[in-house]
Amino acid sequence: MSTNASTNTNTAAHTARIYKSAAGERELRRRYRETLDNWPVPAERIRIPTREGETFVLVSGPPDAPAVVLLHGSGANATMWQGDAAAWARHFRTYAVDVIGEPGLSAPSRPPLASDAYARWLDEVLDGLDVPAASFVATSLGGWLALDYATRRPGRVSRLALLCPGGLGKQRVGLLLKSLLLRPFGRWGMRRTVRGATGLDTLEAGPVLDQVVLTFTQFKPRTERLPRFSDEALRGLDVPVLLIAGTKDAFFDSADTARRVRENVPDATVRLLPGVGHAIFGQTDAVSEFLRG
Repeated sequence: MSTNASTNTNTAAHTARIYKSAAGERELRRRYRETLDNWPVPAERIRIPTREGETFVLVSGPPDAPAVVLLHGSGANATMWQGDAAAWARHFRTYAVDVIGEPGLSAPSRPPLASDAYARWLDEVLDGLDVPAASFVATSLGGWLALDYATRRPGRVSRLALLCPGGLGKQRVGLLLKSLLLRPFGRWGMRRTVRGATGLDTLEAGPVLDQVVLTFTQFKPRTERLPRFSDEALRGLDVPVLLIAGTKDAFFDSADTARRVRENVPDATVRLLPGVGHAIFGQTDAVSEFLRG
């Protein structure tokens, strides 16, 4: 599917704002497409026209299986689900969406977070995919988007699996100050900032850390603070919710996140992972079990 000329013009105007250079954008997209070419299961690549520009979706799994929408975090794209794709696609029809305004293949549009713009965007994405309702698996910024959608469109969300979601616990700003101090040290400073932010400090996490560092060397992340959901909004959630967060999350106060979910969400399962930072891995089976309900 393709967008009209006005949408393409709007997309081109926004590109310079989310990438530091055209060359950097080309390099990140080249690596992304290489990963897509080595996806662990058969996948259909779909482009949905929306009011915010074209949205890229990677679709896997049996066409008649229950629908699961995957929403990644800031500075990421659908490749973050590569380690989960094969397991989930056995039981579900998965739709890995490249969030607009992030380093994927969707439009670089970034409407205000404190608005209904993202809910309207997801309406058009689901309509374009012919998905009336779905379970959502989402992390960080994607977790905020999934929660925002569930509170605004309760009839279109059947389950919520949230990994270190934003908009619940207090958002920390210390990491931003640290990144500003380390910026003069170039790639070394960037690597140290990312390692502290994500908790990717093991030898096995090296390749993932390298990719994240490369991304943020060329990409301009959002600086807008995520709006917090009210207790009333959380109490209105009438779907099962799985919350998984790390106790050493550098972005969000995970203890505060867990407390608010336990106190306000009627049907919630909360898991705090000791010693884990913002990057959460190894939850494929736990999420799958929750989705199968």
